[in-house]
Amino acid sequence: MSHTDIGPLKGRQRGNWIRLRTIILLRWGAIAGQLSALLVAWLVYGLQLEYGLCSLVVGTSIIGNLVATFAFPENKRLTEAENLAMVLFDLLQLALLLYLTGGLHNPFSILIVGPVTVSAAALSARSAMFVGSVAIAAASVLVPFHLPLLTAEGVEIAIADVFVFGNWLAIVIAVIFLGIYSRWIAAEMHNMSDALQATQMALAREQKLTDLGGVVAAAAHELGTPLATIKLTAAELAEDLEERPEMQEDARLIAQQADRCRDILRSMGRAGKEDLHLQKAPLTAVVLEAAEPHRDRGKTIHFEEGPLPGHDGPQPTILRRPEVVHGLRNLIQNAVDFARANIWVEARWSDTVVSVRIMDDGRGYSPQVIGRIGDPFVRRRRNAGEAQRPGYEGMGLGLFIAKTLLERSGAELSFANGPERYAADSAFAERTGAIIEVVWPRRKIDALTGDNAIQIRENRPLEI
Repeated sequence: MSHTDIGPLKGRQRGNWIRLRTIILLRWGAIAGQLSALLVAWLVYGLQLEYGLCSLVVGTSIIGNLVATFAFPENKRLTEAENLAMVLFDLLQLALLLYLTGGLHNPFSILIVGPVTVSAAALSARSAMFVGSVAIAAASVLVPFHLPLLTAEGVEIAIADVFVFGNWLAIVIAVIFLGIYSRWIAAEMHNMSDALQATQMALAREQKLTDLGGVVAAAAHELGTPLATIKLTAAELAEDLEERPEMQEDARLIAQQADRCRDILRSMGRAGKEDLHLQKAPLTAVVLEAAEPHRDRGKTIHFEEGPLPGHDGPQPTILRRPEVVHGLRNLIQNAVDFARANIWVEARWSDTVVSVRIMDDGRGYSPQVIGRIGDPFVRRRRNAGEAQRPGYEGMGLGLFIAKTLLERSGAELSFANGPERYAADSAFAERTGAIIEVVWPRRKIDALTGDNAIQIRENRPLEI
């Protein structure tokens, strides 16, 4: 599975995640608050309200909750339409209760924003906009149409018209602002959650491939001796069966098949090496492994290696971790996708750092995107007016996965464009596209002398 197989879930899909039990518990909380407010208005302040009608409105919510509790299983998850219906019911129930208790003269009128915030966070954009429109319409209707608030002496409690208008305007602004704010925050959290899940899946896939390589290598190592014994025995049988040609041919066939088994195992793994050897490799070998799937895609990948200026010494043997291989592979894929014809991959090292730099001859990052590279689901490198490469599904998730995995291994990533970095260097004149540089402290990635150095143990036979 590639990172392009995993995308953000739309709001309509997320709307199907909410359990009915959650809505029921929230509604019980709202009912308790409404009953408490009515009791305080009656027993403490003695307000003259239509308590019978108010009780009927609250009772409707109680009946609806009881029906939902006993008619449906606790683990039922509501569809988008069912969630929308539940939120609209709560909104209209609250609006009717406000109509009976003074409209926008009631200080609790601000609670009409609550269902809008819930819908913005949990439902699709279309449903959230519909709920917000209903809330604004309900607040507008409550300005002229409502039953008055009366004290125990029958005096109407009313605020000045300017304050009524202020309450209405505050509700409208709150509906719009809080709806958008909740929507953005929820979308950001959902995108990050999806991206992290995709990262974990990519890492798990690469880890399985690495584990499989280790198992094959160990199996090839352990099966070498019995296969050699089979071949030797078959050769001796062939010599002893010279007088029986048909059986001699069978013995030779056994020897040939033993050779074939040996060749298959060698092609599947690195024969004769213990699993720990698969966990490390020279820097250039890891880079070549990462680039291998993209070398036959119609672009030329140039590999360069050597110590950093002012340093010498052989190239390091680094940890061959799945996150390193997969992260570099995603970066190289991104360069191949946007390059015109050439990609340059440089592997450099010194006594203190190890770096891999990936450059291409494409158009580079646009100013609007370069500051957001590494965020999930950034869809394009260039601006919206330019055509996207056919068949390419967006670079944001792939770069997010690469950045997350490589940073987990201890690397720091930097992004730039060729003209910005090498404007005065004619040797890099062709490298006009994007530049991605991955730098590790050598002690974090070196497999022989670093903090994570691999200690080779004595080979042990497979336990069957």
